[in-house]
Amino acid sequence: MKISCWILIFWLLLCILASGSLSIDNFNQAFPIIEPDPGHTKLRLSSEGLEAIKRITNPIAAVSVIGPYRSGKSFLLNQLLSLSCYEGFGVGHMRDTKTKGIWVWGTPLELDINGVKTSVFYLDTEGFESIGKSNVYDDRIFALATVLSSVIIYNLPETIREADISRLSFAVELAEEFYGRVKGQDVAFEPAKLLWLIQRDFLQGKSVQQMVNEALQHVPNSDGNKNIDQVNQIRDSLAIMGDNSTAFSLPQPHLQRTKLCDMKDGELDPIYVKKREQLKELVASIIRPKIVQGKSLNGKEFVAFLEQILEALNKGEIPSTGSLVEVFNKGILERCLKLYSEMMAKLRLPLPEKSLQNVHESSKGKTMKSFDEQHFGRHHAKRSVMQLDEEIEKVYKNFIMANEYQSAKLCEALYTRCEDRMDQLQVLRLPSMAKFNAGFLQCNQSFERECVGPSKANYENRMIKMMGKSKSSFIKEYNHRLFNWLVAFSLVMVVVGRFIIKFILIEIGAWILFIFLETYTRMFWSAESLYYNPVWHFIVATWETLVYSPILDLDRWAIPLGFVVVILVVYWRCYGGRKNGSRWLLPLYNNHKGGTDRPRTD
Repeated sequence: MKISCWILIFWLLLCILASGSLSIDNFNQAFPIIEPDPGHTKLRLSSEGLEAIKRITNPIAAVSVIGPYRSGKSFLLNQLLSLSCYEGFGVGHMRDTKTKGIWVWGTPLELDINGVKTSVFYLDTEGFESIGKSNVYDDRIFALATVLSSVIIYNLPETIREADISRLSFAVELAEEFYGRVKGQDVAFEPAKLLWLIQRDFLQGKSVQQMVNEALQHVPNSDGNKNIDQVNQIRDSLAIMGDNSTAFSLPQPHLQRTKLCDMKDGELDPIYVKKREQLKELVASIIRPKIVQGKSLNGKEFVAFLEQILEALNKGEIPSTGSLVEVFNKGILERCLKLYSEMMAKLRLPLPEKSLQNVHESSKGKTMKSFDEQHFGRHHAKRSVMQLDEEIEKVYKNFIMANEYQSAKLCEALYTRCEDRMDQLQVLRLPSMAKFNAGFLQCNQSFERECVGPSKANYENRMIKMMGKSKSSFIKEYNHRLFNWLVAFSLVMVVVGRFIIKFILIEIGAWILFIFLETYTRMFWSAESLYYNPVWHFIVATWETLVYSPILDLDRWAIPLGFVVVILVVYWRCYGGRKNGSRWLLPLYNNHKGGTDRPRTD
């Protein structure tokens, strides 16, 4: 039993080795080198095709045919390799893609290029725009072929469409980006030779080269239309391949296209056969070995380069829709815009306009630097840079509006506070010009210090008008209120001096003040004339000194101090005079009743 098991295992290993050796020995067939994953979103390597390439020790050159699905790419490759459909690449006649991923013909053509024996591989790529695939998959196939090939044959039926130009532009930008990324330094993309192959029967006066040149010319845009700018930007992206492109026309081989694989050369259109041979010669004349970092690649080096490129492509954040470098940069643009917004959001508004602008310029510079380090398409990302600049300016305008709002809100609150303060100073219990001026200055300084931002100038003008009006109103009422207050004060002091504290000098002073105020105004018929009298100025100065100073504000403490004085006077009248007797140095009123105590004499 044990012997039977060992025999079975031996036969299985032998079958596996035999089948492996058979596949490796038969290289005269097509092999897949790149295959799609089940979701058609990423690519993976296929070992069979890589083995066919690894065995080559000569410098390698690759010719890729790219184009829409069902455009005859596989049939064209068989014609270039002089193979029938049954010998070469599989040709599909149904309305779906026959080739999946990228395939290579296992036996290279040996050419002598400038004295160097070169092995030329032909690559068949999966057609784009087929049903059931995402654009991201087409982009990867297109870009990978662009990086790997020495010659790209862009197979297009009938004519060149704008979508074909856009797709090629994006592929060149994408290939340039990942070519530089794999090499680990910012090195310009090494472009492949581009051959525009237009399959059509009638050109009617124009050569295909003229048609290609016209299709790639800038569109006049005197009105500055953004859509036309974008069209011209796409054409600028192809500048890297401008000197490496050529055009060729190839008529249809036969009207019955589904039977082409069963036809010999004698059955095909003679013009097609002639043009096909010319195409072979043209391709052979423009082939050059693939150069990476200044040296040509052999089989193993070419496979290693392919592995690096594929890894970079699969890790890249390639968009699922669109084919332009601006769309490709959309995610990076959004991240950089978010970075700018986060830096600006740290500001505490409001700020002076100059400060806000300085922070904006600093944040914008950092954002642009970040975008420059990340964006794809090193030479032709001007449109994306312009778009990022426009978006940053939009966000900055929002911050300007927010700064204006916060500035207006803050300055309005400070203005209202000063306005209330001025109103309070207008109705002081004890009118004081010194106190008004101190409050006026304090309010003005606090406004000047705390009000910031673009609304400051406007509110400063409002403050000047409001405070000027308040000061004018206060000065206008000041002398009149002070006059009335002094008249009342003189009468009160007459009563206090005579009946409460009975101090004759206080009463006399109060009467003098009262008589001066009343007689002067009667003599000159108006109170206003009093305000120019030097005596009045002396009275005002004395009043200001008593009423307000940095140490004592009588307007605030008048009532408490008056209350304390009343208590002291009452205490003195009730208790102090009885215990200690009178000790006034100045004469007091004599209030004896019943006459003198002096003894009578004869």
